[in-house]
Amino acid sequence: MIGSYFKTSRRSLVRNKLFSFINIIGLAVSMSVGLLVIAIVTDLRSYDDFHEKKDRLYRVVTTYQPAGQSPMKMASTSVKIGNMMRKNVAGVEDVTVLRTGFSGDATVGETTLPLDAMWADASFFKVFNFPMLDGDPTTALKEPYSLVLTEKTAKKLFGDVNPVGKTVRFDTLQYKVTGLLKDVPKLSHIKFSALISFATADIKFGKGDPNFYNWNNIWQNYVYLVLPKNTNPQTLQANLDNLNRQENAKLEHVTMNVSLQPLKEIALGPKHSNQIGPTTEPLIAWVLIGLAFIIILSACFNYTNLSIARSLRRSREVGIRKVIGALKGHVLGQFMAESVMVALLALVFSFALFLVLRNQFTALDPHISDIFSLELAPELMLYFVTLAVIVGLLAGFFPALFFSRINAIQVIKDVSVLKVFKRVTMRKVLIVIQYTFSLIFIATTLIGYSQYRGFLTFDLGYNTENILNIKLQGNKGSLLAKELAQIPEIRGISKSLMITSLGSAHGTNIKYKDPNDSTMVWLNMVDEQYLPLHKHKLLAGSNFRLRPKQGEESEIIVNQQVLKRFNIAKQNPEKALGEIVTVDGKKLDIVGVLKDFHYGTMENKIEPVMFRYTAEPDFGYVNVGITSTDLPATMAKIEDAWQKIDKVHPLEAKFYDDQIEEAYSQFSVMIKIVGFVAFLAICIAFLGLLGMVVFTTETRLKEIGIRKVLGASEEGLIYLLSKGFLGLLLLAAIIALPATYLFFDQFVLTNFAYHQPIGLSELLMCVLIVMLPACLLIGWQTIKAARKNPANVLKSE
Repeated sequence: MIGSYFKTSRRSLVRNKLFSFINIIGLAVSMSVGLLVIAIVTDLRSYDDFHEKKDRLYRVVTTYQPAGQSPMKMASTSVKIGNMMRKNVAGVEDVTVLRTGFSGDATVGETTLPLDAMWADASFFKVFNFPMLDGDPTTALKEPYSLVLTEKTAKKLFGDVNPVGKTVRFDTLQYKVTGLLKDVPKLSHIKFSALISFATADIKFGKGDPNFYNWNNIWQNYVYLVLPKNTNPQTLQANLDNLNRQENAKLEHVTMNVSLQPLKEIALGPKHSNQIGPTTEPLIAWVLIGLAFIIILSACFNYTNLSIARSLRRSREVGIRKVIGALKGHVLGQFMAESVMVALLALVFSFALFLVLRNQFTALDPHISDIFSLELAPELMLYFVTLAVIVGLLAGFFPALFFSRINAIQVIKDVSVLKVFKRVTMRKVLIVIQYTFSLIFIATTLIGYSQYRGFLTFDLGYNTENILNIKLQGNKGSLLAKELAQIPEIRGISKSLMITSLGSAHGTNIKYKDPNDSTMVWLNMVDEQYLPLHKHKLLAGSNFRLRPKQGEESEIIVNQQVLKRFNIAKQNPEKALGEIVTVDGKKLDIVGVLKDFHYGTMENKIEPVMFRYTAEPDFGYVNVGITSTDLPATMAKIEDAWQKIDKVHPLEAKFYDDQIEEAYSQFSVMIKIVGFVAFLAICIAFLGLLGMVVFTTETRLKEIGIRKVLGASEEGLIYLLSKGFLGLLLLAAIIALPATYLFFDQFVLTNFAYHQPIGLSELLMCVLIVMLPACLLIGWQTIKAARKNPANVLKSE
């Protein structure tokens, strides 16, 4: 019986080549997206699976809330909580503390390599299972100045020589290599090239920094713990809540609460600041799954529509089957088997498309290839086949149900008694739904792209054009500035701690007259050339007048929001000059008031910002204004200038406008993904429309012939045949466009403090993109039918 199902299905596919082609290609294209999403979600769910204790592993995270401000969820926490959990909290099997921020030049013989590493304590290898090739994991990170290298890093420093037992020099200090690790797996949320014993950090920071072990020193430390088997984490959380209450009682103007986050919810889990590896919010995964489902559903609609449309041709086949003994279940099995067979054939094509899509997806953004492996594991292949079977069953369910209910005797006697037009309404509904989704995707892409371009061209309140930001990488900004000043194409040079408007932030508390009233204010440490180079507008006062030495500081420049927050001089910029504010315990004189500008990205409102004049060690970047007609030649000169002060680190320089574009790269990637889905959706919808138009015109050929004989014009016939389809497309537009507008206006754009208004042009362009090709497709088929010779069509009557 099963063999008969597939033999009949094969004959049906061969006999109806056009419809079979539309169904197979439509399902193949849609399933290729499904395969990609399966691979992505499988990777996200596979993060950190190589740790033996993954189901009992937790990270301690912090909710940080300054007084009067919104809480911030931080992946980092304090060293103190790690020590307290190790000593004072019952029900913990093991605890390890990590710290980021180690960087320096590693030197071995004549080889010098810039190295970024993490500090990790002696329990690191008890908690995690990063495979060690050589060395004792129980003691590798116990002693100060111990160093564990990954294979890749060791090869760069030592070549093919085993590094264990050898030394690496950082500045004047010698570090002993105590372990060699396999390279960190790609699907690990913790990324590092080397580990330094935490005992080294204790010596470097613990003795010289009184805040190192404070409860609120949470910015660079990470605590992980292992719970004993069959332990309820809620029990431990109750102990943590007690610690929260005790420690918060000692803090002023801030509240901090620590909690547990399961290891398996880090890579695919809620968003936290200060992450140490790649993470993805579950909403993004669900959006991708939803997009893939809609695309697959669209192809299934095509299958359903075309199958039911062909019901007149296949009804006698079903009637004969029933007469010779086929039961309702047999007919169901026949058509379900046929749809599964089509889906499996489509899987072959979709797999080839998946391989292409995989490469295109990883090329969307440089970070994507670091996050996903998308390797073809046996488990993944099983998921692919399962998807094909599910899609086949989904696509074939309604056609199978329809054919199984056919009355065999009546159909064999007179096929015209088949009440197929009962399903006409359902077919119309499916077409409207299909094109509604297509229009929503296209409108989303056009509106999203318009907003994206608006973000890139938005007036930030200062100049970014032709400014090159060079990362100092530990070098002295004054030395580089001296070399760059010799290049004629450079029109200005300044120095700054950070680059604003890219999403990164640095802040501190500021007070005015009331010692109990403080607020967090964003800041940047700059020199006296920064404001002129970036063309910040001074509403009152002047640029910095004094050049402070290290540790000395007396002046500050603020924006209008600082005046507004404390009502300084009743927000009058001129009268605010000379007012004193307290920052980090220092009394600073307001010497300038700037017009408000954007410190953060478009998600954030303009907030209080201050500029402080800093001495040499606090600079992170040199900002260079360039006027050049030969940019490659100018960049070559800048490269030469860099080489004169640093022969170890490669030049890291990016134009400000390019950095702003990178700051919105996730938005750009999402637009590309939705745009790609929109392209696939509309292609599948056009395939389905082609099939329906072909079938409709074929079944109405005799009607067309009679109408032509009676004097109907070609234009009238085209209108007659196409008006139904165009009406459905217009209905889809009436549903889709308002829905998309409301979605953006009420949900998406509310997340951005500054955005472009949704223009009518994007919505009209969306309709044109769909209607114009649809009209051409419908017109092409109806003209063919209308131009046929009535004598040839009606000669058999």
